[in-house]
Amino acid sequence: MDHKQGLLEKLINKDFVKMDSIKDTASLTKLLEKETPKKVFTSIDNRDYFIQLSESSKEITYTFCRVISLDSSIEEVFFSLSQNDLVIVVNSENDYVGYVTYEALSKNLWNEYERTHAYLQTILNTIDESCTVIDDDTNVLYWTKGAEKIFSVKDKDIIGKPITDFFEENQLEILNALKKGTSVYHSQHNARKDLVVMINSNPVHFNGEVIGAVVSETDITSQIRLNNELYVTSKKLFNLEEEVRKSSPSINPFSYIKGNSPALKSVIEIAKKTALTNAAVLIYGESGVGKELFAKAIHNLRESEHAPFVAINCGAIPTGLFESEIFGYEKGAFSGADQKGKKGKVELAKNGTLFLDEIGEMPLEMQVKILRLLQEKKFYPVGGTKELEVDFRVVAATNKDLKELIHEGKFREDLYYRLNVVNFRVPPLRERIEDIIELTHYFLYEISVKYNRPIHGISQAVMQSLLQYSWPGNIRELKNIVERLVVFSENGEIQLDDLPIEMERITSSKIIKTDIPSYPSIINEEKSLSAQLQEYEKDIILRELSKVNGNKLLCAKNLEVTRATLYNRMSKLGIK
Repeated sequence: MDHKQGLLEKLINKDFVKMDSIKDTASLTKLLEKETPKKVFTSIDNRDYFIQLSESSKEITYTFCRVISLDSSIEEVFFSLSQNDLVIVVNSENDYVGYVTYEALSKNLWNEYERTHAYLQTILNTIDESCTVIDDDTNVLYWTKGAEKIFSVKDKDIIGKPITDFFEENQLEILNALKKGTSVYHSQHNARKDLVVMINSNPVHFNGEVIGAVVSETDITSQIRLNNELYVTSKKLFNLEEEVRKSSPSINPFSYIKGNSPALKSVIEIAKKTALTNAAVLIYGESGVGKELFAKAIHNLRESEHAPFVAINCGAIPTGLFESEIFGYEKGAFSGADQKGKKGKVELAKNGTLFLDEIGEMPLEMQVKILRLLQEKKFYPVGGTKELEVDFRVVAATNKDLKELIHEGKFREDLYYRLNVVNFRVPPLRERIEDIIELTHYFLYEISVKYNRPIHGISQAVMQSLLQYSWPGNIRELKNIVERLVVFSENGEIQLDDLPIEMERITSSKIIKTDIPSYPSIINEEKSLSAQLQEYEKDIILRELSKVNGNKLLCAKNLEVTRATLYNRMSKLGIK
């Protein structure tokens, strides 16, 4: 039952009598006198009448009455009462329910107006935001405490007066809603030179006309200032981190691999142990999981600072050019060759690492020559007569099942065993969902710095959409989507609608509760940057402690700090 139908129920007077048959005049007069002040009704030839007895002349009159149903609208009640003093109300079975008079309607409507006004005043006095309502003459009807706080104008000074007496017209978005009938939602607006607000604005429609406008505003000046400070600080930290990594060989090379999931940590531990030897390494993993990052990390850990890292994508080189690309060629080796000759990838990788990416795509005829190279560390350049000797470590990667390729006759078994001294599999992103949050925020910082577009944060709805996606393209796809979100962002806000069409939008009604802490999309303007960073650090420590059931030694190891440092930080942050 809607509000208007409920109002009709309140209007119905049920104190009445219905006569099923007309009595003689004397009996009817007696009945009318007895039932006073009740209303008496009857039906004659399918028409309904109100029967009255004149007090002075004792004359009986029959007045025709309109009949309305119980589910009639208030508009229908008004129309019926405009032609009658009262109307009869019947239910779905056409039985009398009661009657409604114009006097009762007027009294109840005024009471409902007063009740609605009381609700409205309570709402306006409860909300913290600035809310302003104007009529079609731009006079201010409502002005909340939030508006007083933001604009330093008291309600007693502005209510009833044109809003243009207090503000410049070009600074009033509410006038666009009034004059043009336009609406805005979550739009950043410069209310004054020193004031930025997040604004919602709508026209008030009545009977097909705009009779006023409403605007709500939230002061985000401090939030923008703090966000800009955080952005500048993050940019400096990001650049400093990159410089430290480049200048300090002692920095952990695996720090480039983002994520703290158990699956990823397990693989990193295997890779670290592998890097302590010169053994050949075979890395399995789907496209986009970061196999080359692991190869580079192994290289950086076991080679000297200036040792070369040379990558070859075996699936990107045409078959006819494969040999010359890998082994190089002497001058004049073939038509169109560089007159000075060219060093091959193998020679460039001398005393370093040769990374054979997508090794499963290597042509079968080249696999024999690569096998000899790995066994003897010697080769002939194309067109050369002098055998060259070269020392290097080899790391190979593939997204294919090499044993299946061997079975199909597409990959040499002896080459497989030469490469497969140590192997590990990099898990796809869908198997380490907990890493999506860290990767997303890392890419947000990296890409927002790249495009100089500060981002306030990422909403729970967008994050949940990312968490629920299957990620067939893995980390590469995630980075591309984050870049898309940054490019399409407006006023530092990441929009749910900017996600690619193939991704399901997880709206607020579909958000799944997880033990992953939510990340605020708007910075708390009441706290300093230092205080906010401490809160963020506290959340990280509490999350890690929860993962290891309070084991502080293991927590410190996972966070890559000493136990003493962990205790000091816990004490400072008030963690018991």
